[in-house]
Amino acid sequence: MMPLSNLNLSILLVVAICLILVLIFISLRKNASAMQSESLAELRGQLSQMVQASNQQQQTLASQLSDQSSRMEQTLSGFRQQLGQSLQQQTQSTHDNLTKLSERLAVIDTANNQISELTGQVTQLHNILANKTERGAFGEVQLENLIKTVLPPNAYAFQVTLPNQKRADCVLKLPNPPGDIVIDSKFPLEAWHSLQNAETKAEQQAARKQLAIAVRGHVKDIQEKYIVAGTTAESACLFLPSEAVYAELHANMPDVIEASYKARVWIVSPTTMMATLNTVRAVLRDARMREQTAIIQAEMLKLLEDVSRLDTRVDNLNRHFSQAQKDITEIQTSTTRITKRSHKITELDVSDDEDISVIETEVKPAPTLSPATDTPS
Repeated sequence: MMPLSNLNLSILLVVAICLILVLIFISLRKNASAMQSESLAELRGQLSQMVQASNQQQQTLASQLSDQSSRMEQTLSGFRQQLGQSLQQQTQSTHDNLTKLSERLAVIDTANNQISELTGQVTQLHNILANKTERGAFGEVQLENLIKTVLPPNAYAFQVTLPNQKRADCVLKLPNPPGDIVIDSKFPLEAWHSLQNAETKAEQQAARKQLAIAVRGHVKDIQEKYIVAGTTAESACLFLPSEAVYAELHANMPDVIEASYKARVWIVSPTTMMATLNTVRAVLRDARMREQTAIIQAEMLKLLEDVSRLDTRVDNLNRHFSQAQKDITEIQTSTTRITKRSHKITELDVSDDEDISVIETEVKPAPTLSPATDTPS
């Protein structure tokens, strides 16, 4: 705004000078020739002053325009720099946000794929649980995994045919007593779903009654099929592959639990099954320890017999050593006597034949030794 006002002022000044010149020209034509020279001189002076003032104002205006242009250039340069930095920051921020957005979209895509896979697995599980045969296989697989995790391979068997031609899901091989224990997997899914979907108290009571009837039926089947006198233990286990069903039975159906106790069919869930299997493992360990104890006792008896024989042989050897020591002592006695007689013989002085005959008459024959005692006879 400042340079524009100075420009307008300069234009007005030029217009004013032009008007003054026109007025001077008109005045010169009207005034007398005498006054014309003086007026012209005065006008020239004024015009010269006005021209100088105009030049000075133009220089001032040019200087102001230059300063204003420099300031505007600096301002524009700073603005361009700030704008460039701001655009660069905005670009970097946009790039970072897009990168984060891309990463989040990738995570969301992965989660979506996992959800799709989980949905498929849930659908597959629903299909398995909807089919009674596959549902039974599902419970058997869960039971098999639990047993294989806790017990050694020689302590169990799956899909065992009993003497009554009934096939058991699993048989725990235990020593007598109690004997082999049969475990059968059951899952009353329809009755459980009815209880879960019940909205009113009447529907819940009806569903609980249906669930109790289903569990009682399973208990009765196990009692009749898998408790075989002389073959299995006097009790069996019903495996429920659901903690929720197990909790519902113990919380709201104590009569069903009592009926299972009377039938000697123990209802177990995955959690209580682990505790049962740990107890079975302790029983097996105790049985193995008893077997090992019997073996150790038998070996100790054999060892005692060997020690007794060794003691007899040591006594015999000791007698032999005593006899040998006695024989050695008697031998030493004989050698001592022989040595003494040898010394006497060496001390004899042979001078003539008479002495020899005398000596021969004086020397007695040496005694003979008995082979048994080595003593003189």
